[in-house]
Amino acid sequence: MKVFNQLVLASSVVSTAAFLNQPSKRFGLKTRTEQPPFFSYLSNLGGGELASTPQQNSGDLSATNDEVFKGRKLAPTGNAAQQQQRSFNGQAASDEKPGPASIITSTSNKVKVQGGSLKTWSFASPLIQRIHVVLKTEGRPLDADVSLWQGPDNTPCKMRIYVEDGATRPFSAVIETPRGPNTVQIRNTGQLEFPLDAHVLAEDGSQDSPLPAAKLNDLKGPPMTIQGGALRTYPFDPSVDSVQVLLKTDGRPLRSRIELLQGPNNNKQVVELYTEDGLDRPFFMVIETPGSGNVVRVVNSATVEFPLTAWVEPYSTGQASAPTEPVIGGDDGRGFGSGGFVRQW
Repeated sequence: MKVFNQLVLASSVVSTAAFLNQPSKRFGLKTRTEQPPFFSYLSNLGGGELASTPQQNSGDLSATNDEVFKGRKLAPTGNAAQQQQRSFNGQAASDEKPGPASIITSTSNKVKVQGGSLKTWSFASPLIQRIHVVLKTEGRPLDADVSLWQGPDNTPCKMRIYVEDGATRPFSAVIETPRGPNTVQIRNTGQLEFPLDAHVLAEDGSQDSPLPAAKLNDLKGPPMTIQGGALRTYPFDPSVDSVQVLLKTDGRPLRSRIELLQGPNNNKQVVELYTEDGLDRPFFMVIETPGSGNVVRVVNSATVEFPLTAWVEPYSTGQASAPTEPVIGGDDGRGFGSGGFVRQW
């Protein structure tokens, strides 16, 4: 019996030693001696290949950007980053340029027009070809009448203006003055609590001007004929910062109504226009269109005998709205996640 017990004890010791000497198998998984390749979500932007070298210093991303994409940097800065992000979102490269309102306000003197008062600007020189008018407020509504006087009891151009917010959407238009002398009259039809700032700048055409009115023939879009009593609407993408509108006729009088809508029956800017000769005095204006859901509506207020020709197209485009910003008007047709990183999945 003692011999049997000694044999059992010896066999258990040998089996235990044999178990301890076996290498670890980690439950049948293969042992990996190399680290997995470093993965970056930024690869969706450039389409490059994953690097086989892991990131060594997580605190300095610029040290590993060149290693991740085989010489392509993943974190560009400045305009390159904005263009890369816009390219990923499916948008064209931004064509941001200063609007005529910002140019005129920086190059002309401001004149305060109190509610219920009237101011005039006279130009005796017949060399002046056009006059730029910009009306702004400090964020309050804007109601004004603008007229062009040429001689006694002669008003070849006049307009009625309403703007919901004169700081976000300043009024900017061009009045053609082919002959002189001319006088521009601006009347603030609002209450005393709603003053406005008027900027009036004359252009004689003797030198190159950065203002868009000097290049009216550069409009690329096709013209559209609007018959008397008819209307046309022009919806715009949220990436459009401003829209340029040009109205002309074949020499007949021009009577029109231009509206900026944002949402159903929500007028942000309204201009009621009359010009005695739409060929000699075409009307040009730039409308600021911040946000989404912007629609420009052009109405021919004249009778059927007086058609007009309209050009309405983007003037300046900027960065598209954020994916989390609500879009007025519903889906844009590109599908769920078309504006974010999930587009590549």
